[in-house]
Amino acid sequence: MKSNRGLWNEWTPHHAQSEFYDLEGFKNGRCTLKSIELEELGDVSGKSLLHLQCHFGMDTLSWARRGAKVTGVDFSDNAIDIARSLSKELGIEASFICSNIYDLPQNLDGEFDIVFTSYGVICWIPDLKKWAEVIAHFLKPGGIFYIVTGHPFATVFNESKDATELEIIRSYFHSLEPEGYLPDGSYAVSNISVSNRGYEWTHSLSDVINALINAGLKIEFLHEFPLGFFKAYPIMEQDEAGWWHIEGDRIPLTFSLKAIRFID
Repeated sequence: MKSNRGLWNEWTPHHAQSEFYDLEGFKNGRCTLKSIELEELGDVSGKSLLHLQCHFGMDTLSWARRGAKVTGVDFSDNAIDIARSLSKELGIEASFICSNIYDLPQNLDGEFDIVFTSYGVICWIPDLKKWAEVIAHFLKPGGIFYIVTGHPFATVFNESKDATELEIIRSYFHSLEPEGYLPDGSYAVSNISVSNRGYEWTHSLSDVINALINAGLKIEFLHEFPLGFFKAYPIMEQDEAGWWHIEGDRIPLTFSLKAIRFID
């Protein structure tokens, strides 16, 4: 976790200046939320929303622009510093907390109508059981947990820059040992030098679902999409709406899930 935090601290200033994130466009009113979560989560006006793994807060603040009372959480202090600065600069009311997810109950009080997380989040979580327990801890009775992120099936393929086909190079199933690597860039920027290694864990879709069920949540829906939120493989092509596709749309690249905390 310490190395991952260092990596995200290194990535963050590059991300904030990247075309991928288009920070200036956001400052000028662009909504960073995508069509899937906007349609499936719906009207959030007046609702309290906790955003886990919020990076530097553009999605969090986009929910605030849509009327939610937002709290964003990330373990990168560089990201949280930028998020707080954006909130102040744009006059958008929001709270931002620097904490890893497991320590959040010691750093934040209260319960929320919605706990939200999205895009590229699961692979950075070593223990889904604890993750789901934290989510349940912060939900009001009847509150909603919503996640939209990359489909774990899509992680099995070779994503190297010279890959010309979908070649399976790793297991779909969870291992206690993470995959470690020293990146030469990120999903948002290429060819940047970093000193911290990244460590990622694979979790199957059933791992995610069962962790949430065991934490006391009721699954309302699970949806799968042949759409990617970034160019994970060189063979992908982008559509007019900004989604990335593999020819034929034959495999899932993204999933969304909505769960409810039982009312005691």
